[in-house]
Amino acid sequence: QVQLVESGGGLVQAGGSLRLSCAASGRTFSSNNMGWFRQAPGKEREFVTGISWTGSTYYAGSVKGRFTISRDIAKNMVYLQMNSLKPEDTAVYYCAAGSPKGAVYSNYSYWGQGTQVTVSS
Repeated sequence: QVQLVESGGGLVQAGGSLRLSCAASGRTFSSNNMGWFRQAPGKEREFVTGISWTGSTYYAGSVKGRFTISRDIAKNMVYLQMNSLKPEDTAVYYCAAGSPKGAVYSNYSYWGQGTQVTVSS
């Protein structure tokens, strides 16, 4: 089992920045793929970014160049730095953990409770 707790969401103006944090606990955090997903009202949850257990990073086209995922294995933390935020980034953001054998874009077994990010225009 892996437990995930997100923090750092809030209200920010367009063009601003936020950093989300995900605290992980449980088995073998360092060998998991980790990802961030988001779900806007009325929309399906979508992949935002992921980092494999080897450290390779992947981004959705809509956030590439603006968002950065990172992880601190010693602290069991994953971060999402979000810059140049747009109103369309408004969503609940979820941290996720998955098997290193799975696809970074989609194969996740453990989820946090989510944190709200609201970007005002």
